Amino acid sequence: MFKPRQIILCSDSACETADRVVRAAMQQFDLNNTAVRRFKRINSEQEISELVLLAHTAQSFIAYTLVQPDLREAMQRESAKWSVDIVDIMGPMMETIKSIFKLEPLMKPGLLYDMNADYYRRIEAIEFAVKYDDGRDARGLLLADIVLIGVSRTSKTPLSMYMAYKGYKVANWPLVPGIKPPEELWQVRRNRLFALTMDMEALIKIRTERLRMLGLGAGASYVSELQVLEEFNEAETLMKSLRCPVIDVTSTSIEESADLIMECVIQEK
Repeated sequence: MFKPRQIILCSDSACETADRVVRAAMQQFDLNNTAVRRFKRINSEQEISELVLLAHTAQSFIAYTLVQPDLREAMQRESAKWSVDIVDIMGPMMETIKSIFKLEPLMKPGLLYDMNADYYRRIEAIEFAVKYDDGRDARGLLLADIVLIGVSRTSKTPLSMYMAYKGYKVANWPLVPGIKPPEELWQVRRNRLFALTMDMEALIKIRTERLRMLGLGAGASYVSELQVLEEFNEAETLMKSLRCPVIDVTSTSIEESADLIMECVIQEK
C-alpha cells in the first residue's frame, strides 16, 4: 500500500523558520503528494519522543529548530534510539557564532518571530502614514496613535514617516486658511494630538525654496508675510480651542521632535 511522503517539522517556537527552510529546499525536488507537518511550541522531552516515534513509523525525518539544550539533547538521543534522520537547522549556526565570537546564546525561543512581528508592525504603520498623509481621509484621525496638525511646510509628513518607522500609526492634517477642519479632529484624544508650529521667517524661507524647486514664482501669496501671518493667527486660535500640545520645530530636528512626541504618548499610556 502506497504511503504518502511526509516531512516532520519541530520547533519550541512558531516553527516558521523550519517551515521556510524546508519549503525552500523542497522547491528543488519533485515532491508531489509530500505533506509537511508542523509541530510547534514543543516544550517537553515526552513530546520529542512522540515525534521521533512518528517519524520512525512514517519512514520520514525531522527538521527542527530547538533552542533549549534539554530538548536538543532529547532529539539527538531519541533519534539515535529509533534510527531516525534529523536536520538541526539552527544548531550549527548557533554553535559557530558562539565559538567564533565567544558569546553565549540567549536561549529564548521565538526571537526571530518576535522580530518579524515588529517588522510587520512598522510596515503597517508606514502604510498607514502614507494613506492618511496631508488630510487625505479624516477617518484616519480616529484610527491613529498620533495626530499631527499644522500649517503647510511645518514638517508634518517627515515627522509622520519617521514615527511610523518606529511603529506608530500617524495621521496628519494641514491647517488651511478659510477651511474648517473635520469634526473628527475634536474627537481625537488630547494626549494623541500635537500641533506643529515654526518661526514665521523660517517658514517663509522654506516655502520660498519649495516654490523655487517647483519652478514657480516667489510672488505667490503662499510666501507672503501677510498671508503667513493670517495662517499663523488662524492656526493658533484652533490650537488653543483644541487644547493640544504645541511643538516649535524651527530649530529642532525631526528626530528630536519625534522623541518629544513619542515620550508624551508613552507617559500617557
